[in-house]
Amino acid sequence: MIRIIILILLTNTYLFSQNNLVENDTSKILVKLNPKKAATLSAILPGLGQIYNKQYWKVPVIYGGYIVIGHYIKFNNEMYFEFKNALLMEVDGIESTINPFPNFSESLLERNMEFWRRNRDLLIIFSGVYYLLNIVDAHVFAHLNEFNINEDISMKIKPSLKQINNSNIVGISVKFNF
Repeated sequence: MIRIIILILLTNTYLFSQNNLVENDTSKILVKLNPKKAATLSAILPGLGQIYNKQYWKVPVIYGGYIVIGHYIKFNNEMYFEFKNALLMEVDGIESTINPFPNFSESLLERNMEFWRRNRDLLIIFSGVYYLLNIVDAHVFAHLNEFNINEDISMKIKPSLKQINNSNIVGISVKFNF
């Protein structure tokens, strides 16, 4: 029991969550950003809201995403028309037209055509969702830029002595400062 009390008395220290090694720390001046303006700029031209928020590194990510989505929309559209034309050649009844997929039956050509059409349409919907996420990202970051991060986040541990019902109780007190 005495060892525990000695241990508690020796741990009367401050524990800090952030390092205060820099002595001449100049505090950052936060520029207040308008979330509505950031969202509007991003709606007008994707990435413009991120530039307004000074998140320049996100612009290539945004346009890279649009390039990838656009590529797959184009690819799925080409495959859709390829299978659509093959199906038309299969069912036209003219002997001189040759199906480019001779191993595919009419039902298989129709299923493949619908598969590529569905993928193309889902990617078009996904590009709209991607556009909305771009706007939401600009809006949310403009709001979070105003969030104050105080350097005085600390925790103090010290022994405590409480008196309950005429008896002394020894314990540990933990105090958080935000």
